[in-house]
Amino acid sequence: MNARTFSAASLATALVMVLPAGAADSQLLNLVMPDAVVVAGANVAQAKTSPFGQYILQQIQSSSDPGLQKLIAATGFDPTQDVSETLAASNGSKQTGVLLARGTFDPSRIATAATTDKAIVENYNGVSIIEDPGKTFGLAFPSSSIAVAGDLADVKAALDRVSAPSSLPASLMVQINQLSGTQDAWAISTVPLSTFHPNAQGPAKSAAAAVPGLNGQGVFQAIQSASGGVKFGANVVVSGQAQADNAQDAQSMSDALKLLASLAQLQAGKEPALAAVAQSVQISSSGATLSVSLSIPEATLEQLMVHPNNAPAHRPVRKM
Repeated sequence: MNARTFSAASLATALVMVLPAGAADSQLLNLVMPDAVVVAGANVAQAKTSPFGQYILQQIQSSSDPGLQKLIAATGFDPTQDVSETLAASNGSKQTGVLLARGTFDPSRIATAATTDKAIVENYNGVSIIEDPGKTFGLAFPSSSIAVAGDLADVKAALDRVSAPSSLPASLMVQINQLSGTQDAWAISTVPLSTFHPNAQGPAKSAAAAVPGLNGQGVFQAIQSASGGVKFGANVVVSGQAQADNAQDAQSMSDALKLLASLAQLQAGKEPALAAVAQSVQISSSGATLSVSLSIPEATLEQLMVHPNNAPAHRPVRKM
């Protein structure tokens, strides 16, 4: 395991647990770059109280993954127990971004384990940054309860903001507070999704091309900003909104997604789970805003993770 893999694994494994809310941690938000255009977060502690969160925990704990076991043995860091919240942000530039986590960490032990695995440690303003040999990726702990990971420049910039907190745009903060206070996991993009998928292909683009009004653009190209979240419970509820340039584009995207949902429902014989999910999708547009939501029985979602074709189309799977 090289240094970059080791460093990434420390928090990337924790991201597997990014399921589930209280408002986003203000100290983590203070470390986000002020020009962030994409922000996503999850209250991992809340996940442990949800049925699906418990299911994921059980799967991780029973997997006997040697990589995870090596991580725990070497660092004392157990992502299934030691992470309470995560926050990720990017300003949209390629290969940049920062992942922040609130939890319980032993920075010295983690650094010692990483350096024995070919990582290097740089002292930056009194904080040790664990870096890969190429000095492109960094992992730092400004305190024993906060971890910062990402490309090295963004990690250093986040550390600078420990003493000089950043201030995100008021409109973005309103969205963050609303979503993080009501959803278990959430994401916001204030820029067009085509920024990240400029040549998006696949069923969505094909369906959109068949709908008058989109001129063959594809759904991604018509979305100017978007946000959404997931709430875990007896039913896992996914909801989101996308903003188009105008009402016509929003309606065209709605028509395209409804067409996709209808096509999925036609696969009930071959893909009953997919058809059941598609049947629960609610799609509507109001002005330039597109709204989408769907509700999946938690037990069905568990079964989908085992094998997509095994989930029933009309009733939830009974837990054993």
